[in-house]
Amino acid sequence: MPLDTAAIRRQFPFLAPRVDGQTIVYLDSAATAQKPSCVIDALTEAMKTSTGGVRRGMHPLSERATTLYESARQEVARFIGAQPQEIIFTKNATESINLVARSYAASVLREGDVIVLTLLEHHSNIVPWLQLSEEKGIAIRWIDIDDAGRLRMDEMEEALSDPRTKLLAVTGQSNVLGVRPDLATVLPMAKSHGVRTLVDAAQRIVHTPVDVRALDCDFLAFSGHKLFGPDGIGVLYGRGELLRDMPPFLGGGSMIRTVDRAHFLPEDPPYRFEAGTPPAAEAHALAAAIRWLTALPLQDREAHAHTLLSHAIERLRRVKGLHLLGPGTADEQCGLISFTLNGVHPHDLTDLLGQRGICLRAGHHCAQPLHDRLGITASTRLSVGLYNTIEEIDTCVHAIEEIQQAFQQ
Repeated sequence: MPLDTAAIRRQFPFLAPRVDGQTIVYLDSAATAQKPSCVIDALTEAMKTSTGGVRRGMHPLSERATTLYESARQEVARFIGAQPQEIIFTKNATESINLVARSYAASVLREGDVIVLTLLEHHSNIVPWLQLSEEKGIAIRWIDIDDAGRLRMDEMEEALSDPRTKLLAVTGQSNVLGVRPDLATVLPMAKSHGVRTLVDAAQRIVHTPVDVRALDCDFLAFSGHKLFGPDGIGVLYGRGELLRDMPPFLGGGSMIRTVDRAHFLPEDPPYRFEAGTPPAAEAHALAAAIRWLTALPLQDREAHAHTLLSHAIERLRRVKGLHLLGPGTADEQCGLISFTLNGVHPHDLTDLLGQRGICLRAGHHCAQPLHDRLGITASTRLSVGLYNTIEEIDTCVHAIEEIQQAFQQ
């Protein structure tokens, strides 16, 4: 049964009629998703009724804030098949990956060890490892892709079988090409060679179920704002036995058990990794976003995204001088399509589209190594969400054609 897109759209305040009369066509959900009313209401209500120091007081507001926060942890744990003590709240996926780099990897890896990355990675899953490489003499080994963005599995197998390889950090879905590495093959391959694994699930988790037990990964990161949740909150899943041996990432309040003038003893996970006042209202709103999303049948969500992307690919193919990146099929891509347009720089294109109220993304999308591999400096990205329609795709492509014609005159 198809999604009731009209009913979904009514739940998003950003789609309400605007005073200036401009219609917004939002095709940039891969950057950040819009928020349904239930998420906005959850955030507001938590701030109105439950603002108090989480795990810091015995008065009703503190206890209420703590209950909301820990209930959200349980909700997230259920969502990805983890235990609550394996869920760490962070600012975003970027901080989650940095936590693994600065706590786990920095304490375990030694000079000469190897971290395996792919050319599909977002900078958030590149820069922390480059920093560690510079500081500790750890080597980075890159896995190439073919021209459609598929991983070179022969290179992956060779890299993971190298006894120096200690960690694989891999995206669950490219934020430029929409392709999904075959985690069901790659992660067991890594495990068979004793290689620890981190999955950047920031893009993948919106479109498909993620079960950390089924994946059997060691770490997994995602952000709330791409999941129809609020900004400023992310999640790190860590395998329980690894978290217990990891040192704190940040020091301060709420992450300690005892402190004296010379020493401190950290709390047990997850609290040792959550220094400072935590985002209780944001966690509560993230839980609301998860409940909202999972109430919609998975098969209907997947079918809707597939239909939109298939239509976008078909329409974009007809634009002369437009070059699709990646496989160019909705069967191999999910949620987004990137492209270049002869004679029109991506920044110019998206600026002019934006003047018409059509929101796309342009640039290297925090994935410069991937763009270097593709031989381009920038691209334009169209990404879809549950609130998008076929008509919006058509409006966007028609505007692209008009802008292209204007540049040719």
